[in-house]
Amino acid sequence: MKKTDIIFVVGNSRSGTTMMGRMLSLHEDIFTFHELHFFEQLWTAADKNRKISSEEATALYAQLLKNQRYGYISNKNFSDFETEAKVIISKDHLEYSSHQVFELFIKNEARLNSKMIPCEQTPRNILYLNEILELFPNAKIIAMVRDPRDVLLSQKSKWKRKSLGEEIFPMAESIRSWANYHPITISKIWNVNFSILQKKSKHPSILTVKFEDLLENPKEEMEHICQFLNITYTSRMLDVPHIGSSHRHDVEKIGISKTATGNWNRGGLAKSEIYFCQQICKKGMQAFDYRIELIKSGWIQLIFEGITFPLKLILALGLNLNRMKSIGESLSRRLR
Repeated sequence: MKKTDIIFVVGNSRSGTTMMGRMLSLHEDIFTFHELHFFEQLWTAADKNRKISSEEATALYAQLLKNQRYGYISNKNFSDFETEAKVIISKDHLEYSSHQVFELFIKNEARLNSKMIPCEQTPRNILYLNEILELFPNAKIIAMVRDPRDVLLSQKSKWKRKSLGEEIFPMAESIRSWANYHPITISKIWNVNFSILQKKSKHPSILTVKFEDLLENPKEEMEHICQFLNITYTSRMLDVPHIGSSHRHDVEKIGISKTATGNWNRGGLAKSEIYFCQQICKKGMQAFDYRIELIKSGWIQLIFEGITFPLKLILALGLNLNRMKSIGESLSRRLR
């Protein structure tokens, strides 16, 4: 079994990627990063074989430091970290590609935290599975899957995160989260991610984990995950904190809670939202054994969702431009 030197946790946003990252971080060998958003925001396919200058490498390393220390949604200027980054980049006197700077960064940071294996948990990295597998051949990928209706509900409520306990959630991020939500948009993204996983279902470096299975049988699932990663399971990996929900306040409690499944069926989504989600995600839902319910929605609701879809899409695109290094590439990966 080949040695795991990097772990990527990927999947739809609000599918348990953060929880999985936190669980893995409780292992003595693993250091889990905050969402770094390297792929798509700082790197595109055009950068794969391009060598960058030491100045570019320093700026990239500084940006990664900023994202890790203050979060990718922070307004902190990455230039504040360039002095620290320059020490690292100039030390090796090497010619870098962007992905090599990324690898240098995550391995250095893991070592600084006395850990051996870096774990990156940006959900959208699922759109770059081919590149990750090519550039990091010894990486292991954990792909999280969750009922798209629960993903829909969680995304719909994400803009409330600041009021639920996430103090560093700026108002601009709340507005962006609200703009990003539309049942058709979120459902189509879930469907694209399902298609990607379906094509890679037999790849030995990818393990698909259903969020619901993890909550129902946490010990058995984590033992299986540890076996896949070639690390020793420890029960403390289940002592994950109860923070980050879109539905309830953060609480000082640890452990696995089974209440995060089936929330969509307890209210919060209109029948039209559920209808569109099930129609768009039907194939993937059947593949993952998510039961499709008989939903009858009024025509007025369906027409309203149809009219607001392009408007919300344009607004979301405008508010996300600074998170795309290449608009064309970002859109093509979501529309495949």
